[in-house]
Amino acid sequence: MTARFPRGRFATAFVLALLGSACAAAATRPSTATGEDGRPLRIDGTVVLVEPDIELSLITTGGLPEPREAWSRDARRFYADAVRAHLAAANTPQAPDFDIPDDLDPDSRLGQVVRLNEAVALSISQFLLPGGALATKRDAAGRPRLDWTLGEGVAELGAASDADYALFTYVRDSYASGGRTALRVFGFIAGAAMGTGLDIGGGQQHGIATLVDLRTGKVVWFNQLARHSGDLREPDEARKTVDRLLEDLPL
Repeated sequence: MTARFPRGRFATAFVLALLGSACAAAATRPSTATGEDGRPLRIDGTVVLVEPDIELSLITTGGLPEPREAWSRDARRFYADAVRAHLAAANTPQAPDFDIPDDLDPDSRLGQVVRLNEAVALSISQFLLPGGALATKRDAAGRPRLDWTLGEGVAELGAASDADYALFTYVRDSYASGGRTALRVFGFIAGAAMGTGLDIGGGQQHGIATLVDLRTGKVVWFNQLARHSGDLREPDEARKTVDRLLEDLPL
């Protein structure tokens, strides 16, 4: 019996949980791998957008996220449309979007590629920070460098999608309810009265994107986004999110 491939996967949730601290000083953190000549790599071939793992939630008064499937469904469509437009504007060849089968066995070759990308994205998020880079992931000047690979197994996805590169995306977007917003305002007022800053937090937008060369397995580009603004529920706002998340994509 084939197991349903999980949409809300542990690795993705863990990656996104790290973003609050990892991106505290910046909204985005793009990085591009370099070639043997030390120069940043550029896309040379066709790109496929792998079905994005996107979930939108409403933050309740108590601070708990309530997933909203209708919002998430619209967001996946608006995001995909915006990505295609972003690539088209740069005249980048595109393969048809690749949808992950709902009944994909996580232990299948393709399922393993998807899960491996999540694990690698987690490693990049942790170790690409200045001061946190592994000794084997630094350039001659000691700075972090993007040097990760998914291995030759990605050829499975290349054959299935007829593409040279795969763009993977994970986004968790949340929006404060009316009750949460009111409680947050009260917190600001109470904090001001006590002479301290008091913010219980509201909605947030967290995302990770990776571009993988399906011929070699090499992660060519990586970016992560963390901010308290942004909205994937509307096409125009979705385009703004895509512009930030695909920042410095080597087109």
